[in-house]
This record gives sequence, C-alpha cells and structure tokens, in this order.
Amino acid sequence: MMIKKLAAALVLGLSALGAFAAVDVNKGSAAELDALPGVGPAMSQRIIDARKQGEFKDWPDLMARVKGIKSKSAAKLSAAGMTVGGKPFDGAGAPAKEAKKK
Repeated sequence: MMIKKLAAALVLGLSALGAFAAVDVNKGSAAELDALPGVGPAMSQRIIDARKQGEFKDWPDLMARVKGIKSKSAAKLSAAGMTVGGKPFDGAGAPAKEAKKK
C-alpha cells in the first residue's frame, strides 16, 4: 500500500512540474507556446513569424515585434512560464508611453 501511495505522489509531483515548465520564445515550438495560459494559436504563430526575422534579444524586443504583447500581458505570460533568452519578465524596458500611463 505504501509503495502505491508513493508512486501516486511521484506521478502527481512530476505532472505538476510539467505544468510549470518554462518555454523560451526563441526555442519553443508552436505547440509548446500554445500550451502556455494566455497564448493561443494566433499568438504562437505571431511569435514564430517574428522569430523568423531573428531571435528576440529581450522582453522589450518581443513586445515591440509581436502584436498583443505589452507590459501587462508580458507579466502574465512570464508568470505562466514564458521566458526570453531564459529570463522572466521583470517589468524593465517597458515602452515609454506605457510607463507614462501609470
């Protein structure tokens, strides 16, 4: 009985880790990007299309090149596991006009 409980706990733990796996926009497939909460097929396609012009340097570069990703959505996407160059969104580098709205 104890082994079954440990096995079940292990399976649940591993599946929970998979749900929070980071996906880098420069490396993730359409399916991996689409699996992130807040990213649908249209946004994952916009990311991949923009990525064809070259890798994203940082979050401000991603926000400038992909329609629909601004500071607020970048923070949500980062919390869901999206990274740019392996780095989460830290709020820095937001476009000036967005910073003035605060």
